[in-house]
Amino acid sequence: MTNDPVEFLRARLDEEADLARRCDGDGCGEWTALGGTVYFCRMDLSGFPPVIARHIAVHDPARVLREIEAERDVLARHAFGPAGGDPELPWDDRDDCRYDGELRPCDDVLDLALPYAHHADYRREWLPRRMRDSG
Repeated sequence: MTNDPVEFLRARLDEEADLARRCDGDGCGEWTALGGTVYFCRMDLSGFPPVIARHIAVHDPARVLREIEAERDVLARHAFGPAGGDPELPWDDRDDCRYDGELRPCDDVLDLALPYAHHADYRREWLPRRMRDSG
């Protein structure tokens, strides 16, 4: 268990990327749905209510991997640490987010971690401030 929401989030993204890659097998491309059937990798699964089939197809492995890459890019822009002594910068000599100058962890990182609130290693203090402050 880590006290760092960025480390926690990177581990979850690694897990999801691994799962998405394993589900796409031979790189079969975008999944589609027609009625209650999901078509993927020269296979199909049927018997779903149409809205569930569509939901599954929309969240195909290729899309999941793109979302993970986008979240990793956001995390990279939210690297933590002092900026090197420039007193004009809001994060000078503080351990905070270099992207927005807010205290660590910033709201963007907390928002990215929220979908994993059910995970055993998620810490209650990582709830976004708007959720902690509202009740």
